[in-house]
Amino acid sequence: MALVGGAPKLIALDVDGTLLSTGVGISARVGAAVKAAVSAGAHVVVTTGRTVLTTRPVLRELGLSEGHALCSNGAVHVDVARGEPVAIQSFDPGPAVLALRALFPEMVFAAEQVGVGIWATGHGPGEYSIGDFRLVDHRMLSSLPTPRLNGWWPAGSAEEMLRLLETFDVPDASWVHGEYGPWLTVSRRGVSKGWALEQLRLLLGVEPESTLAIGDGFNDREMLRWAAHSVAMAGSPEDVLALADEVTGHVSEDGVATVLERWFA
Repeated sequence: MALVGGAPKLIALDVDGTLLSTGVGISARVGAAVKAAVSAGAHVVVTTGRTVLTTRPVLRELGLSEGHALCSNGAVHVDVARGEPVAIQSFDPGPAVLALRALFPEMVFAAEQVGVGIWATGHGPGEYSIGDFRLVDHRMLSSLPTPRLNGWWPAGSAEEMLRLLETFDVPDASWVHGEYGPWLTVSRRGVSKGWALEQLRLLLGVEPESTLAIGDGFNDREMLRWAAHSVAMAGSPEDVLALADEVTGHVSEDGVATVLERWFA
């Protein structure tokens, strides 16, 4: 790996499937590798599709007390020291909800209310144990800007959903589908983990050649393209593996630590 100075200075780490298995804590080895990177002066940036509320416990578990985190697939930039957003890339969910309802009449929607919780039109497969969970109708859900709109199609398949989404085009919206099952996330057009990391890189003054990203999902693709060196977790979808410069061990094998320990003892 050819990185300026020999070690990465800006390290982007996905959470679920990368730092930890959902519902399981971060391993001692991974936690130690992250702490060593921070102690060496690297900017370690948790970069996740999670909300601010569900990211905070991860930051605490890693012992990160300052720096930056990127939540909601890059739409929410968090000051770690304060635990609060400093920038939010919101969009009007109304047009997207209207277009998706035309394609998927049974779709269940969930819109993030930053720092508060989730508004949803029904119960989906996700867990919203942190923050307020409020059941609303489509009109109420569409009434406020949001950085992230999730849609789950309980009656369909992922393959059929992707086929129908070929006709989905809302001017202010981008979307990414999930790895497992018929669900997707809609955000402001152009906003992604990779986009947010580039804004942060410029802010921090880090050379492009000193960037490292590790992830495992479809929402990590722009992040992997952005990094000077990109690493996919074993077990990632083929589309993700194809983008990576390297494949590390599965999350259960402490794949993140295997990479970081090259530079940070």
